[in-house]
Amino acid sequence: MRRSLRDSIVGFSLLGGILIFTFFSVWLKGVRLSSKSWHLFAEFNNASGLSKKSPVTYRGILVGSIEEILFTNESIKAKIVLNNPEIILPKPAFARVVTNSFLGGDVQVALETSEKTIPKNNAKPTSENCDSKLIICQGDTITGKQLSSLSNITSKISQLLKESNQENLIENIVNSIDQFDRTQENLDELIYLSKQEILRVKPLITEITIAANHLNKILSTLDDEETLNDIKLTINAARSISSKMDDMSDDFAKLTKDKELTKSIRDLTIGLSKFLNEIYP
Repeated sequence: MRRSLRDSIVGFSLLGGILIFTFFSVWLKGVRLSSKSWHLFAEFNNASGLSKKSPVTYRGILVGSIEEILFTNESIKAKIVLNNPEIILPKPAFARVVTNSFLGGDVQVALETSEKTIPKNNAKPTSENCDSKLIICQGDTITGKQLSSLSNITSKISQLLKESNQENLIENIVNSIDQFDRTQENLDELIYLSKQEILRVKPLITEITIAANHLNKILSTLDDEETLNDIKLTINAARSISSKMDDMSDDFAKLTKDKELTKSIRDLTIGLSKFLNEIYP
């Protein structure tokens, strides 16, 4: 009887331990046996390493897990189950696949949202009145960002190198550098010749500058009102003298045309000449 009781106790203890272990395992995976949980979807182009029961965190706290992964021709959808209906995810929001370290580790999904402040009286995600323009509601789909790991980076670098070899990118870069060097040499030569031309025309520029200064001085002098009045008086006097000379030339022409006057002047001149010769033999 005692042995039977002892065996029963041991059996129940083992069964209880198994149940407790199972409960904690499920709890660590983010599964909650509660009807208060709600779900959303995250759409990935590549969800490498992601699997069912992968934990989901928000601001570093475990809030749920991946319940199902759906494959389509365009993308991969992961159904995320959150165990707390009080969790508010302001828009915009997205899901990022992360690991414990850069070199690898356990894969999990981190929910990231904006820093918007949501009113306290706002409807919950599970409510029929949930504002899908403001927060993530049950059944909504958010954008997923794939895992950034060393293998992915190495693959991308290999792909870039492959594409560069196919398109002769490196050779084109080298040719471009050579062309740039030749252009630089031509530019240096052009700069040198330009300097020589500047030195050659420098004396001419100096003379032009001196002439311009003189011209400025003359123009500034002409701009003086007194000088302008003197120039006007000189021009008027010259015009008057020219007019009088024209009149005298006309009178002189008339006198030379009078033959009797001309003969009388000639006779007078001859007579005066003889008279002076008699006085001063």
